[in-house]
Amino acid sequence: MTGPTTSHDVHIIGGGLAGCEAAWQLAQAGAKVRLSEMRGSGEMTPAHQTDGLAELVCSNSFRSDDDTKNAVGLLHYEMRALDSLVMRAGKAARVPAGSAMAVDRDVFSAEVEKALGQHPNITIVRERVDHLPDSGLTIVATGPLTAEALAGSIVQATGSDRLAFFDAIAPIVHRDSIDMSKVWIQSRWNKTTEASNEGGDYINCPMNEEQYRAFHKGLMEGEKTEFKQWEKDTPYFDGCMPIEVMAERGWETLRYGPMKGVGLDNPFDTTPEFPQGRWPYAVVQLRQDNKLGTLWNMVGFQTKLKYAAQIELFRTIPGLENAEFARLGGLHRNTFLNSPEVLDRQLRLKAAPHIRFAGQVTGCEGYVESAAIGLVAGLMTAAELAGRAWQPLPPTTALGALLSHITGDAEAASFQPMNVNFGLFPPLHDVGKKVRKEAYTTRAKADLGQWIAAHRTPLPA
Repeated sequence: MTGPTTSHDVHIIGGGLAGCEAAWQLAQAGAKVRLSEMRGSGEMTPAHQTDGLAELVCSNSFRSDDDTKNAVGLLHYEMRALDSLVMRAGKAARVPAGSAMAVDRDVFSAEVEKALGQHPNITIVRERVDHLPDSGLTIVATGPLTAEALAGSIVQATGSDRLAFFDAIAPIVHRDSIDMSKVWIQSRWNKTTEASNEGGDYINCPMNEEQYRAFHKGLMEGEKTEFKQWEKDTPYFDGCMPIEVMAERGWETLRYGPMKGVGLDNPFDTTPEFPQGRWPYAVVQLRQDNKLGTLWNMVGFQTKLKYAAQIELFRTIPGLENAEFARLGGLHRNTFLNSPEVLDRQLRLKAAPHIRFAGQVTGCEGYVESAAIGLVAGLMTAAELAGRAWQPLPPTTALGALLSHITGDAEAASFQPMNVNFGLFPPLHDVGKKVRKEAYTTRAKADLGQWIAAHRTPLPA
């Protein structure tokens, strides 16, 4: 094994999903890893609540787990095939969420920290790193909340300005404060998971037209977080849009977004024609947030409303009149690189190739995508340590398609964060629209299997 003459082969900066996944992949391959995490050293970010590794800040959902028709579900499949720690911990911490993969945040973080802390090849150090290292293999996975000093060092090294957007956090409600006489439990179109024990995975709070219009007005008029001057031109990412920003697009926008009632049977509004209940005019859904089922988050209700305004407005929702909030919504600023311009195809900084970047700071968006890029960065670095040429992942796979978007396929001038989606994949020809998604996943699984058989070898001792 070759590498820097230190007590570690690779220095990973950042203990979020990407950093933890990269550390796991390298350690499993036999490399010695130093994992630096700022939280726990007396430092904290504006959004984190704990000093636990891999803390989930926004939602507790890793989104769809369907690996036959969904791009993110396919990404789950591929990560599992490559021994992902995040997928391992997700399985242990899973809570009901229909066809989605949602987890108990605390259990998930504890599972990740336990696995890394017990690994003989990993040293976890609680420290703040303010500058990019001058030498030694390094993976920077500090995420969208990179501390100002290190962010300044990155800007100096890349020679380009940071790009940024706002990311919003949804409120969490105590289950025992919900008036269950006014709501019902059901998954849309009655799709449930085996973990569900009440006939559905979501608590549904129905609204009639009058209630919805009043709620929409409250969103528009509620007191919002004020921005500093330098923040005013910072865009939102569409996948985590504050609900009041969506409301500004038109009074019916929410009814066709996070508050759509389609596929839900309102038992409080039945007729002979609809004995199971009509679809509600609008609905607020809550999804289980922890294994005990004591905490439920308001799906799609990321918000920049001030706390008092949140409590006042959200308690007008049927069933939440006496809601007690374990956490209210919030807003934080995300930072990411113009990766197609500053990174090469192996996630290395063009100006300093001993440094790789991973996770959301590269411009991918979403928990799963962040962890996936950390996984790939770990594999690339392991290959480098072993003296092996990196064999690119097939672009027909979810991992390969996402990596291609980040490292070159996207236009640098207009580069923006992206969730994995089939639009990033090489197109399929002569395949009908009804079976196209299944065809994408079938092709990806076959190509990944061939790649693993040909190139997935352990790092020599």
